Amino acid sequence: MLPSSQLVNAAGFMLVGVVTNFFIGITAYLILRACTRLRRVDAATVAGYYGSDSAGTFATCVGVLVTAKIAFAPYMPVMLAVMEIPGCLVALFLVSMLRRKGMDPLGNMSDEPGYDPKASPLLMDLVDDPHGSSREAKARARALKEEAEMALESGEMDDEIDSLVGKKQPLLTPELLHEVFLNPGIYLLMAGIAIGFISGYQGYSSDPDRLFLSLFNGLLCLFLLEMGITASRKIRDLKAAGWPFVAYAILAPNVYATIGIVVAHAYSMLTHQRFELGTYVLFSVLCGAASYIAVPAVQRLAIPEASPTLPLAASLGLTFSYNVTIGIPVYIQIARAVIKFFPIT
Repeated sequence: MLPSSQLVNAAGFMLVGVVTNFFIGITAYLILRACTRLRRVDAATVAGYYGSDSAGTFATCVGVLVTAKIAFAPYMPVMLAVMEIPGCLVALFLVSMLRRKGMDPLGNMSDEPGYDPKASPLLMDLVDDPHGSSREAKARARALKEEAEMALESGEMDDEIDSLVGKKQPLLTPELLHEVFLNPGIYLLMAGIAIGFISGYQGYSSDPDRLFLSLFNGLLCLFLLEMGITASRKIRDLKAAGWPFVAYAILAPNVYATIGIVVAHAYSMLTHQRFELGTYVLFSVLCGAASYIAVPAVQRLAIPEASPTLPLAASLGLTFSYNVTIGIPVYIQIARAVIKFFPIT
């Protein structure tokens, strides 16, 4: 259990982490708008993904650090849960601004191709990947299209469409707040942390925890295998976004991870609190990774206008794959260089 002085520093570091990921999310939106041809709603959604973090990347990094015997602060799993939230809020904030500026029900702005303020919301599901691999998804898309066409021809949807055009949706709803702060990923992380705090059975000891320690490496391998299969299926969706978007998904983790290391070291120097090397690396991973669990759930509920395939193709197909193969070793070396050339006196 951490002493009270370290609890205060840990809480301050978590606040710094939240602010850093919020800044990264806003920066990601500005970069995507300047360098890619994504629609604004898709750029805002992707920015939300990169303003969050990745539990899979974090778990992989923990495995690397444990294998390399690199120490890290015991409260870093709490950082994982806390730093997942800013990305959700960034995406909701940006999309809310777009809606107030006149975004149509299909997610197009007035200066974007296909803008139609009276488009049917029923057609939003058809904006997804038309080459979906699921027969059920294709059948559902065809049924939705036929239903929408029949309703439009009969005039039954005119009143509904008129009521939706120009209607300002609330930024936050009870359902959305529940999805942001109590989604299954965050809930399980917080519950596990609470169990460990109450039981006091943490870390390695003479009688190691066989469930959470002995089985970790094997389960991590199975998880990475599944993520690799999923990532390979998502890569093809990047064709629609172009090479600048592909380059962003590969280069952005390096930039954001480096920002994370610099921010962590600045906080360490400011508070005269020496961080372990592994703490720098885990914080850089929390800044450099992109969500593919929490934010997609929020997107499905609150941002149906955005493409669900492009953000996942970038975060899971490229950023996750890069981080767990090349990124983590690179971040270790960057952290070592920062600690060496800017020592805490």
